[in-house]
Amino acid sequence: MPVSDKRGRARFVDCGRAFSDRLPHFVPQLRSEQLELIDPAKNPFFGHGRAQFFIATRGGRDVGRISAHIDDLALAMPAEQGFGPGTGFFGYFDASDEAVAHALLAAADAWLRAEGMQRMMGPISLSIWEEPGLLVRGQDHAPMIMMGHHPAAYAGWIESAGLGRAQTLFTYELDISKEFPPLVQRIVKSGERNARINVRQVDKSRWDDEVAIVLGILNDAWSDNWGFVPFTPAEVAYAGKKLRPIIFEELNMIAEVDGKPVAFMLTFPDINMVLAKIRGKLFPFGWFHLLRWLRHPKGAGMRVPLMGVVKELHNSRLASQLAFMMISAIRNEAHGTFGSTRGEIGWILEDNQGMVAIADTIESHINREYAIYAKPIA
Repeated sequence: MPVSDKRGRARFVDCGRAFSDRLPHFVPQLRSEQLELIDPAKNPFFGHGRAQFFIATRGGRDVGRISAHIDDLALAMPAEQGFGPGTGFFGYFDASDEAVAHALLAAADAWLRAEGMQRMMGPISLSIWEEPGLLVRGQDHAPMIMMGHHPAAYAGWIESAGLGRAQTLFTYELDISKEFPPLVQRIVKSGERNARINVRQVDKSRWDDEVAIVLGILNDAWSDNWGFVPFTPAEVAYAGKKLRPIIFEELNMIAEVDGKPVAFMLTFPDINMVLAKIRGKLFPFGWFHLLRWLRHPKGAGMRVPLMGVVKELHNSRLASQLAFMMISAIRNEAHGTFGSTRGEIGWILEDNQGMVAIADTIESHINREYAIYAKPIA
């Protein structure tokens, strides 16, 4: 059944939370944050997108959920970049069995068809910048911040409904207590001797300016990537407000060449570490543990969710050098200042040869695999 009002959205969120609670290694998120993400009055995604949420019931019990949504910015992208005209999405997918899964996917298909779409793709919940993909490998350990976690059975149910894999995303794990290989160290030292290059920490006292710099580089650097959708100023402001408490200057870098910002790398301490402890609940005492952790997340895992180098430097030695310099600076701070031993990079597109090469060179390894599926709408 479709839901749209405040009460229905709350039921939709609680349905998903009930599924997650039964999943090994899942980390419950804050319910208030989950409600906000699907609220058209609060999430700026709805400034360029629209969605319909569905809940499946059986015998008076909620047995699954799904969203069907359309992103006008994705519709405007070239088809060869993955989305484009006629592409709608599904997300927030949970089901108790294969029959429920097929019914939910059919409901999303019907809604998208009625809206004029010719193809359904997902799961993407709701934006490519939020939680893209279905976890198909890596269920044996907990996800890091802002990464989805799904039962292994979901992939087979989606595929048996006629969807095929459109894209594969990887995350890479590395031991940041170890020095990087000698080759990387030589590249970093060479860059440090280059007077044209300056790798600096993000300055939170100039927050709005720094956010604008990162947005400019991001929208340029990623503009030719599969699945790219422009990050709007409203979304940047929203994300900046949400993420600011976990932005530590030592862990976020901007690289400049001849005084011009040309690259960035963001790193978030893994807040899932404390959310697991408080079971995603702020009350009665969760807020105390969360605030204490935010003051100094000692020993937390570190995730690099985003990095970018301006297009004019793509496929150049300088681009790789800047990436290694930022990674090295962040590794030193993460391990030396915060006592972290585990890092994660991603997600990374399977066919992003440059990033895959960097991940391989620093001796990281794939620890989680996500799939995005697609099918024509009948």
